[in-house]
Amino acid sequence: MSDALWTSDFRFAGRRVTVKKTGAEVAIDRETLKGLGRWLAWYLPVRLKGAIGALDPAAPRVWFAPDRPRPWYLVWAAAAWSGVAIARSPAEADAAFYFDDVTLGRPPTLRAVRCLNFDCVDVSKSHVAKVFEAVFGYPLAVDPRAETGLVVEKSEANGVHDGRVVCCPRAATPARVYQRLVDNVEDGHAVDLRTPFVGGRPVLTFIKRRPVARRFDNWNASVTLALPEDVFSREEIERLSAFARAMKLDWGGLDILRDARDGRLYVVDVNKTDMPPLALPWIDKLRATARLGAAFRTLVTAPEVRS
Repeated sequence: MSDALWTSDFRFAGRRVTVKKTGAEVAIDRETLKGLGRWLAWYLPVRLKGAIGALDPAAPRVWFAPDRPRPWYLVWAAAAWSGVAIARSPAEADAAFYFDDVTLGRPPTLRAVRCLNFDCVDVSKSHVAKVFEAVFGYPLAVDPRAETGLVVEKSEANGVHDGRVVCCPRAATPARVYQRLVDNVEDGHAVDLRTPFVGGRPVLTFIKRRPVARRFDNWNASVTLALPEDVFSREEIERLSAFARAMKLDWGGLDILRDARDGRLYVVDVNKTDMPPLALPWIDKLRATARLGAAFRTLVTAPEVRS
């Protein structure tokens, strides 16, 4: 996909727009238009820097397949900011990146160049919970028939934002998963520690806050930028890194919650096609893009270590 004709990615009906790839729906309202304005203010300087970087004939090149990332994805911004060009074919690329905004994927057969995210093919909620329990040693998933009290029910699919709190015991609904209700509430806001990982290590953390009543929405009341070491202990970073490696995630964001009752971390979602949080202040968007860009360029150009 090229950057042109962005509207082909969407289906418009009345005052709602649907993302064709994922089926996610967004209302066209004042909140959405405000977010669009914030995105444009970030996109324009990134596009300008990318145009300057494109003049370097020696720039490293990445081939994305089956899709090329649109400019609203973080990996596009990281590439543009750091002077990594998008290759037209794997033959002219220094690395290949499996980019497909789906829950269960099937990457192309390609092993001739450095391959990124090619083995991260399942980001369903049940798989994330299974890997999480194996790495951390305690469960996120619950059996709604055996559990009592409040739990979270959500779709298996990625990027739907349809979670809700339900009372158990109850029968399980097909294609839905059930998870512990993590007490991540501070001052009336649910706090999500969205942390991008590049090459198996955390690069930064977006501290996202939403009113509890909107805890599952794709909207944030505020977002602040932090370094992972200011948010997590050394042991937690090592465990989170082990989780990213177990997910085969070379690039992507983890949604991490900290439970106020016991201090434990819970990874509730893996986003291999993540986007920047629009509520983050403009200057911090650029700082985050620069930091992610440097990490991405290192990932693309570093010698590959095979296990």
